[in-house]
Amino acid sequence: MGLTIDRATYDAIVAHAKRDHPDEACGVVAGPAGSDRPERFVEMVNAAGSPTFYEFDSTDLFQLYKEMDENDEEPVVIYHSHTATEAYPSRTDIGLAMEPGAHYVLVSTRDWAEAGGGNNEAPVEFRSYRIVGGEVTEEEVTVVDALPARN
Repeated sequence: MGLTIDRATYDAIVAHAKRDHPDEACGVVAGPAGSDRPERFVEMVNAAGSPTFYEFDSTDLFQLYKEMDENDEEPVVIYHSHTATEAYPSRTDIGLAMEPGAHYVLVSTRDWAEAGGGNNEAPVEFRSYRIVGGEVTEEEVTVVDALPARN
C-alpha cells in the first residue's frame, strides 16, 4: 500500500528535521480514525534534546492524544530524524513503535548537513516503514500536490 502524503506536509517534516539539526526532530501527522489520511501536522519538541535519540514530552503527548480522541483522529504518521545515519529504524526506534497502524517516517539529514546545511539544496533521505511486533517493513512514499477529497 504505502504512504501517500501531500507536498506541504512532506515539506513541513523536512523543514522541521533541518531546523532541529543537529538534534533529532520529531512529530506526528494526525488524520481521521481509520482513514490512513495524514492531514494535521503536529510538530513536537524532542524532550531529549539529543542528536541520537528522540523523546516526546509526556505532557505534550498526552495533550495530543486527548485532542486526537476528541477529534476522532489517530496518529497516521509518526516521524523523526536521524542526523548522522541513514533513515532506517534503530533498535530503539523499533522497541518504541507502539502504533501498529501508523507509518513511521524517518528523515536523514546526514547528507544535507555534510553539504553545509543551511539553505543548500542537498537532498535529505525520506523513508517510511510499518513497524509491527518488532518487524520492520519499508513502504513506498508517494508525494502528491494535495490529498484526494474525502469520501
